[in-house]
Amino acid sequence: MEYLVRAARITDVDRLVALSRESLHLSGAAGPLVAADLLRQLVYLPQASIVVAEEGRELAGGAMLALRPSVRAGGYVGTVDLLMVDPRHDVDRVAEILIEELLRSARNKGCTVVEAARPDDATELDLWLRQGFAEASPLLERPLLAARVAAGR
Repeated sequence: MEYLVRAARITDVDRLVALSRESLHLSGAAGPLVAADLLRQLVYLPQASIVVAEEGRELAGGAMLALRPSVRAGGYVGTVDLLMVDPRHDVDRVAEILIEELLRSARNKGCTVVEAARPDDATELDLWLRQGFAEASPLLERPLLAARVAAGR
């Protein structure tokens, strides 16, 4: 199968959200913006790269790279925030071409490193390792929404 990888358009957002609905709910993300609204904004902003893979006119997958500056890293850090593939397609092939496109975009935007959440599934982990990623220690995080709600009481 031949897949076309391109930058996402605003008209792709609803299809991306439908495809990623399960992964977005599993993450427990409960912010002020729902996924579709946030993706619609990010399609146009330089702080993110959103790409889709298509076969014909059918969406096979999508991915998003978020950028942040980092003095410690000596430039920008790219975070693969979202990677989803329609299971009716060649999951490994589509994921590989989406990751390759995000890495190309990260290089073009001056990133010195690209990070991704470590998947629990061994098959998914193997995919990331084949793409040149290495296991690194997890980050610390603090949800701000919960802190803001608690502070308002």
